[in-house]
Amino acid sequence: MATLSGTNQKHLNWQQILLGALGFWLSTTLIVDLVIMPILYSAGMMVQPGFASAGYSIFWVFNRVEIICAALTLTGLLVLENQHQLSEAKRHTAIILSVILLAIALVDTYGLTPQMSAMGLNLSFFETVRSLPSEMMPMQMGYWVLDVLKVVGCGIILKLCSPWSTAKN
Repeated sequence: MATLSGTNQKHLNWQQILLGALGFWLSTTLIVDLVIMPILYSAGMMVQPGFASAGYSIFWVFNRVEIICAALTLTGLLVLENQHQLSEAKRHTAIILSVILLAIALVDTYGLTPQMSAMGLNLSFFETVRSLPSEMMPMQMGYWVLDVLKVVGCGIILKLCSPWSTAKN
């Protein structure tokens, strides 16, 4: 009977889920930005004919993982708010930042990545020398600005929600 009534339910530790999702998201972002992308750039992959489709394949997976991490972050913060585990100032700041992080992940997934991949496609079969379209540079700068904002936002939320700073003030 206890099983049916739910009295033996174990509660999820949303603070650990939140910190795990943020840590994973932050580490994968830094690996992609500081390891994978520089290797691809230095290897001359940007001018290869198949780079746009390969880049889109990499970022298709990565961007969806980012959306999951952003959704877990927002959900975890809303649960912590419901359980009153954060002070009011920290709660509002963290939730606003998590909504911004979710928006960044959505813009990357459905805006920048498809657009940059489309620009990078080689549609001219007879063109032998391939250069980056001039329109791609502002989009890449936008991507890097959003990534810096993402890293800073994740860092701030990690600081606000870390176990040693969650005492109510």
